[in-house]
Amino acid sequence: MIMRTHLAIAIGLILYFLPHVSYRLVFVPVLLFASLIPDIDSAFSFFGRKGISKPVQFFVKHRGLIHSFTACFLFSLILVFVYPISAFAFFLGYGVHLFADSFTVEGIRPFWPLKLNSKGMVRTGSRIEDVVLVIVIIFDVLLFVRLFM
Repeated sequence: MIMRTHLAIAIGLILYFLPHVSYRLVFVPVLLFASLIPDIDSAFSFFGRKGISKPVQFFVKHRGLIHSFTACFLFSLILVFVYPISAFAFFLGYGVHLFADSFTVEGIRPFWPLKLNSKGMVRTGSRIEDVVLVIVIIFDVLLFVRLFM
């Protein structure tokens, strides 16, 4: 999926969990960041175009290790010890990115290094993804209204 779809899904999670977190100034940016970071392994993504991502792209292919729950668990576990207040938000953002990408034709390997693939029927950047985006935005608006109205 493309960046705007990942961000819309992340915003929905933020709106859903916001009443339940006491560290909102950490929760929101970490979840947004984590919802985009798995695409660092793609030279065409927002973070993938940044110079710091080039070494990552040299060592891993797109939708490989970085696009797995194995990496999600490992990175989140590291955060538990380094900056615990951010670990839950990071796990949510990263995990929902992987969940969304598992519905694409390219799919993901959720439990890398196992060869198991999780694929769907949505083509990245297609009209179907646009429909998914509109549905997610409608849910986001409903969550926003519920939260702030």
